[in-house]
This record gives sequence, C-alpha cells and structure tokens, in this order.
Amino acid sequence: MQAIQDFLLPIVVNINKYLSDYILVILLVGTGLFFTIRTRFVQVRCFGEGMKRVFGNISLHGGKQKGGLSSFQALATAIAAQVGTGNIVGASGAILVGGPGAIFWMWIIAFLGMATIYSEAVLAQETKQVDENGNVLGGPVYYIKKAFKGTFGKVLAVFFAIAITLALGFMGSMVQSNSIAESCNTAFGIEGWIVGLVVAVIAAFIFIGGIQRLASVTEKLVPIMAVIFLLGGLVILGCRIQYLPSAIGLIFKYAFVPQALVGGAFGAAIAKALTQGTKRGLFSNEAGMGSTPHAHAVAKVDKPHDQGVVAMIGVFIDTFVVLTMTALVVITCLYTGNGVLAGLSGKAYEAATSGSLALVSKTNAMQLAASSVFGSFGNIFVAVCLLFFAFSTIISWNYFGKLNVQYLFKNNKIATIVYSVLSVAFIFLGSLLSNDLVWELTDFFNYLMVIPNALALLALNSIVVKHARAKSTLSCELPEEK
Repeated sequence: MQAIQDFLLPIVVNINKYLSDYILVILLVGTGLFFTIRTRFVQVRCFGEGMKRVFGNISLHGGKQKGGLSSFQALATAIAAQVGTGNIVGASGAILVGGPGAIFWMWIIAFLGMATIYSEAVLAQETKQVDENGNVLGGPVYYIKKAFKGTFGKVLAVFFAIAITLALGFMGSMVQSNSIAESCNTAFGIEGWIVGLVVAVIAAFIFIGGIQRLASVTEKLVPIMAVIFLLGGLVILGCRIQYLPSAIGLIFKYAFVPQALVGGAFGAAIAKALTQGTKRGLFSNEAGMGSTPHAHAVAKVDKPHDQGVVAMIGVFIDTFVVLTMTALVVITCLYTGNGVLAGLSGKAYEAATSGSLALVSKTNAMQLAASSVFGSFGNIFVAVCLLFFAFSTIISWNYFGKLNVQYLFKNNKIATIVYSVLSVAFIFLGSLLSNDLVWELTDFFNYLMVIPNALALLALNSIVVKHARAKSTLSCELPEEK
C-alpha cells in the first residue's frame, strides 16, 4: 500500500500544480468576475433578499416535500456539502502553505463565487426535469446539454458525471473520513480504521433512506453543528481578544507581501497565496464546481431567481462565517503573541510547517490552536466539530454522486447499488490512507469538474442575466436587459 502511495503522490501533485496554477485560477476568477459584472453585482444587490428567504421562515422540521425539497432543506443539503473538512483542515492548510494572506484571497474567491453559485442554482432550476415517478432531476449534466447541443454536449455531460462521481462519491468521501479518523485519533486515541468503520456504517444507513432522509438529517444537523463551532470559536477569540487586531492585520499584510513569511521571490509568493486561496476556496464553498446545483435543483420555489439568492447565502455562511472563524482562531492562537509560529519566517517557518516532521500541519493546526485555550479539551472540541462537518459532507456528496450514476446508467438499480457499496468502502479506505495522497486525488477530480461546469455557465449566461435583472418580489429590482 505504501509503495503505491509513494508512486502516485508525486504524479498527482505535478498534474494538480498545473491545473490549479493556471486553469483553475483563470476559470474560477474569470467566471465569478464575469457573472458579477453581468448580473450587476447580484451578490450585493440581492444579499438582503437572500437573507430574508433563508432566515425569514427557517424551520428544522421541513417534513417531506412531494416532488422535491423546501428551499431551506435544499440549502441545508448544499451547506452540508460545503461546510466540511475544507472549513477546518483545508483552511488551515491554505494558511500554512500560502500564509495568512491566503484567507484574503479565499474571501475574494467567495465574493465572486456568490455570483457564480447564483448562476448555478438558477440554471439548475431552469433545466430541471421530472421523471415518470414524479422525482425531480437536475444538476449540471442537464444545463451542460442545454448549453452544448449534439454529441459534444452529451460527451461533456458524461465527462462531468464521471468526474463528480469519482470526486465526491469516492475520493471526496475519503478526504472527509481521513480527517475524521486523524482528529479522533489525536483527541481520543482511537485507531483510525475503527473510526472509519463506524462512520461507514452510519453513512450506509442514511444512504439507504434516500433524499428525504438526507434532507431530514441535514436540516437539523447543519444549524446545530454551525452554532456549536461558532460558539466555541467565539470563546477562543474572547480569550485571545488582545491578539485579534494583529491577526486581522496579518491576513491583509501577507495577502500582498507573502514573501516576508513564506520566503522566495515576490511573484512566487503571491502566486502561492493566490493559488492556495483559490483551490482551498473551491474545496470549501464549491462555487463553480457543480456540486450544490444538484440540491438547489430540487427546491420548490416560485422562480429560479428565488433559489439563486438562497444559494448565495450558502457561500456567505460557508466562507465569511464558518471558514473565517477557523482562520481567525488559527492565526490568533498560532501566529500572534506566544503562538508556536509567531515570529517565524523563511526557512524557519518552512521547517515548522512542511514535511513529515512539521510542528504544525493542516490536520493538527486547529486542534493546536484550540488546545492553547481549552487545554486537552481543545482536541476533543475540534474532533467533534470536524466529525459533524465531515460527516454531513459525506452524505450530501454521496447523494450528488448517486444522481450522476443514475444519469450515466439510466437509473439502473444495480448500478446504483454498486455505487453505494463502493462509496461505503471508500469511506472506510480513507481512514487508512495517507492524508496527502487523499487530498491530492480529491483536488484532481474537483478540478476536472470545474471545466465543463464553468464552460456551460458561461455559454448560458443570458438566461442567468434575465433572471438576475428581472423584478423581484422582495428587494433587488433592476430593469430587464433589452
């Protein structure tokens, strides 16, 4: 097993470096900027409307919705996918590799991503279908085929369906279970394979229940897990309040002069901070990746715009609330005052944050930060939060992958069963593999998903603009484009 991992890791790393440094940055930033301008900053104009639609009639007991989900259930399912390992381990990794300034670029990506995810949700609603049994079907494969007619569109849709099945149903589940296993081992001393087995069994039970059981779990789990994490984070920041201004200052300072921390030439350091912000931002909020449109497609709303503004709030909560809390806790506790990384730079910083003997790694950074305030309870607190975050992502991602397997195999029950069995096996496998390889494999397939999804969004931009500029029943009216 170790020999295979050692062989695969450098190959995948090199491929990912090219994809993330060039294709990913251009596509995500370009697409987000394009839709921000074309929709006349829909993420600003319609932010208030989105908040009203999400929190105006919030309910933790949405019940079963015939032929779909309630708007909040769809958002909860989407946020369950978004708020996962990326918000703790991914954010910590971005900070360690790109410096605190990577968080600034994650904010920029998220701001632009709010316009992108608005577009995804609108198109998912616009192109959704209903099968003979009354089930709502929707997602990127349907708007990809609408964007590109004929053979090319079909091939691109199949490419996306295969990529998302591998990225979320298999590789992504390994990342989540891997992080759960490592954090629980640190906090409780439990062997990783035992944790992986337990998570796999519980996940299998929810997989069997289908979309309604998933919605029932996520609409309750998401708000609870977010509140617990945010309250714990606020307590930590309260205890380190004197260092909070310095932490915020480091985010802005190292966004523009990262070489002062990570070393190397200015251009290379900026590229590292931007790349980390972009790829970890993608893994965290998933805007442009093509995953959450599956949830937003089945929401029962009056018009596509309504779910589009709700989807924007998902990115806001994921990045500007939950991920920012992680960032502030890690930077405040580790980079300021008596933090273990305070005052380090260049080779000293690199030695403390990279390699197998690193003092701080992406998997233990948040636990070290929390433990500096909570003592040994800090490890437990982070492990429990990560368990909730990662598990909710596993069940949502499995559902997204399942929809694409059904598309590929024309709803063949045997294919769906095989997919579910393999998904459970990959959850368990993730608890056994090395952390680095699991993350790199997931990144690779995530990048592949972005390409056809972003191309289809751009091709159908006129539909998005029509909805974004149409009159709203709430607060973000603009005259329709002529």
